[in-house]
Amino acid sequence: MKRTVFRMLDEASVDWADDPYALRKLDSGYVATTFAQARDKARAFGSWLLSHGYVKSQTFAIIAEGSPEWICGEFGLMYAGLISVPLSIKLLCEEIPFRLNHSESRGVLTTHNQLEKVLGAFTEVEFKDVIIVYLDGDLEWAKVTAAKWGLGADHLVSFDAAVEEGRALIASPGSDMGSRLDAIAESTGEDEVVTISYTSGTMGNPKGIMLTHLNYWSNCHDATELFDNPIHFRTLLILPVDHSFAHTVGLYTALVNGIALYFVDSRGGGIATLRNIPVNLKEANPTFLFTVPSLSGNFMKKIIATMEDKGGIIEKIFKSGIAAGIRWNGNGFDKPSLGVRAMAFFPYYFAKILLFKKIVKAVFGDYIRFCVGGGALLDVKQQEFFAALGCPVFQGYGLTEAAPIVSSNVPRRHKFGSSGIIGPSVVCKILLEDGTEAPRGTPGEVTVIGDNIMKGYYKNPTATAETLRDGRLWTGDLGYMDSDDFIYVVGRIKALLIADDGEKYSPEEIEEAITTSTDLINQIMVWCEHKKYSCALVTLDTGKLKRWAAAKGFKNAAEVCAALQKEFNAFRTDPKAKKVQSAWIPAAFQILPEAFSEKDGTVNSTMKLVRHKAATLHADAIDYSYTSEGSQTVNPRNIAVLASLLK
Repeated sequence: MKRTVFRMLDEASVDWADDPYALRKLDSGYVATTFAQARDKARAFGSWLLSHGYVKSQTFAIIAEGSPEWICGEFGLMYAGLISVPLSIKLLCEEIPFRLNHSESRGVLTTHNQLEKVLGAFTEVEFKDVIIVYLDGDLEWAKVTAAKWGLGADHLVSFDAAVEEGRALIASPGSDMGSRLDAIAESTGEDEVVTISYTSGTMGNPKGIMLTHLNYWSNCHDATELFDNPIHFRTLLILPVDHSFAHTVGLYTALVNGIALYFVDSRGGGIATLRNIPVNLKEANPTFLFTVPSLSGNFMKKIIATMEDKGGIIEKIFKSGIAAGIRWNGNGFDKPSLGVRAMAFFPYYFAKILLFKKIVKAVFGDYIRFCVGGGALLDVKQQEFFAALGCPVFQGYGLTEAAPIVSSNVPRRHKFGSSGIIGPSVVCKILLEDGTEAPRGTPGEVTVIGDNIMKGYYKNPTATAETLRDGRLWTGDLGYMDSDDFIYVVGRIKALLIADDGEKYSPEEIEEAITTSTDLINQIMVWCEHKKYSCALVTLDTGKLKRWAAAKGFKNAAEVCAALQKEFNAFRTDPKAKKVQSAWIPAAFQILPEAFSEKDGTVNSTMKLVRHKAATLHADAIDYSYTSEGSQTVNPRNIAVLASLLK
């Protein structure tokens, strides 16, 4: 039998027919769409598309928050033979037209929260017959809003109405619609494209990544095998579902395992969505969560802040328990000596029984087993912290071009600081510049072969040829394999620091080492572009900075700045921090008054630092680092920023 998404959905609708698949929050609580209902709605929407003249291989964009309708809409496009183009809800209005035009999208599935942004982008859309399929219920508001932008009622369709119309077409006596849908599914090959997912475009115009039925099939089954068949698990999908990680491992892998997907309540927009997460976590009671470093980092900060606010004996038990738990676990793979574990046993298990179980339940619910981290490098501190707390975060590695999973740490086999073990069907090699395989422990470019590797970049044969060579995906990531078959990904090759003599080094390794040893630094970017030494830009955790400065009794910002310099360099003597070559350690750092953010473009939609944008925006601070005054961390600019932050 062909390995397609059609087959996964068909089998799920039989194996888990009446089980909850996708759950949406309404005033009455969470309401479920079952696996059988999802397939039925998808076929009905596919019927509507066919009846309105859409033909195989046309494209249709989705700009919407995750929901059962999102899922049914994408599968409906698939049933009609169309290709879906999932786009980030975090895109700015001016970023949307390129993607719609390049993909030649003939329509957009969208929601109340995104409608005005989509309408604003339509002025630059080349295909004037594009329609909007509205996934939410308040259609009258949508019609009024669309009219304000000059869009006629014939260009706006209710998803629910389309589904009902399509269902009636299938059921109509003498109709061949059902057989037409079946024929499309049966004739679809494993190498046919399901989605076109666009890169963030941090290095120019974004590229459209074509993922096929076989890509999704193989990656979903790899995920299932890696995590030992997580049948009937539950999760709250906090990450945006256009994101390859949540899209594949959430929406599609759920088909293989009967996983129930609760979607965060997005009614009210972005701020309301964030506020709803704690409440929705308790309502969903997830078995596991998908996360990214920024999200798990926020959980960690809030837990620590809550314990610090309690103070006294509770704070002492918590902090000593976490420290003991970190000693007890070691690196998660190599067990510490009996003596180390004996010394850690009492404070760890005392805190575990008294506090940790209650904290985990209060934050994540009653049944949480673990989290899976992706999207960016997860620092060792977070991995150690959550493992000690009793809710481990298993770091994985992947990229959309690999659909996306390449590797992951898993409950039965994990090592903190690594990106885990390679997926069962994936062949990964670390290659040096001369094309030879790197020895264990030696960094090189991560390359991948497997059924999960993309078909190519849409309408971009040049980029495809550069990235796919002889069936091998050259990821552009720098990494190495250790003697235990764990992969370590240390950064992007194009992001390498370059000294004035041409030597190169990964900035991520230095950044991780520094942040491992201090909680005061919130974000960091190490930079060197053909200079004699590296510099860094940092943002600080203001709350912790104020508490730390008060506890130390510093008299002024200059004293704080001098002490911060020692904090910055604490990793040099920290046995847990990565060892980096001393020649690349930043000679000085500049403190920024505000964090890197999506608002100023220095962080992208997956919360990764966009280095060239940060360097451009803060070029003055970088240039200052190479002056005699700025080459010292204790400088007038840093003192002034600290004085402002400490107010």
